[in-house]
Amino acid sequence: MKYEIIVNGARRGVEFAPPANESSRLSARIEGRPVEADVVRISRGVYSVLLGGRSLEVTVEEQSMKFASGLLVRASGREFQMEVIDPRSWRRGHGEGIELEGRQKIVAPMPGKVVRVLVEPGQSVAAGQGLLVIEAMKMQNEIRSPKSGTVEKLAVEGQTVNAGEILAIVS
Repeated sequence: MKYEIIVNGARRGVEFAPPANESSRLSARIEGRPVEADVVRISRGVYSVLLGGRSLEVTVEEQSMKFASGLLVRASGREFQMEVIDPRSWRRGHGEGIELEGRQKIVAPMPGKVVRVLVEPGQSVAAGQGLLVIEAMKMQNEIRSPKSGTVEKLAVEGQTVNAGEILAIVS
């Protein structure tokens, strides 16, 4: 499995080989250089690592990051800010900075019923802000604005809608 890992601002290419038979042995290549370690989880976020004949206690804390998984790693009295970027995974909000332009018609993705209206016509909304909630097949789906702007038209609560029917217009 290939990843990009940013450690205190320095980007590194890392490739992990899957462990054999639930082994604690970890094999990796960091920037093409082979690394072998023995890693055992002691408790949540705490690991015992044997690396190059040295025994280390490593603590790992998750931190929220915008487009990657952020970690605060402590080992041997040092602290490392890390971001792990998996190029194969799609993360919600990955295109967060991209907004559509012009007048946008938001259509129903499937037939259902409008069960909640979150904004009013004439109200200013931000890109990604919830406009209304549709219930379809006993699941509720929040419909969000594709751009910042003003709500021109909006479906009403209790209204039954067909797939492709206009729910809202944001200009």
